[in-house]
Amino acid sequence: GYATSENGFAWTKQGIVLKPTPGTLDGAGCARCNVVKKATLDAEGFWKEDDSGWIMFYEGVSSEDGKHRILAAESDDLESWRKIGLVLDVGESGESWDAKGVGSPHVIRLDDGFFRMYYTGESESGETAIGVAKTLDLSSW
Repeated sequence: GYATSENGFAWTKQGIVLKPTPGTLDGAGCARCNVVKKATLDAEGFWKEDDSGWIMFYEGVSSEDGKHRILAAESDDLESWRKIGLVLDVGESGESWDAKGVGSPHVIRLDDGFFRMYYTGESESGETAIGVAKTLDLSSW
């Protein structure tokens, strides 16, 4: 959901903006999101925010295998969101540090022109760690 505030201290809930879609990678739940304004680095090294809106990275829980994955949705107005799919999947092998799940995405933009996503991964044994991925375009991590 989302909430609004006039002073940054008192908040009013406005409702749900993203729900699970049965039979998909978020069929069992949507949680822990991070919203960023779409932007590109110009030739002078300054971030130029795009007019094309916002992107939400969120943790989806699959109803098929119960694993958590990082998915994305887009919005032009921060109220209506269109799901765009998988961003970061679980590790490929059972021995991977994040084979059981990835989630809690937090995306920042840095002066080198990259976006960085810090996220939590969980191994099959239940150990957790924090990983990092980077991209120039918010879609190829």
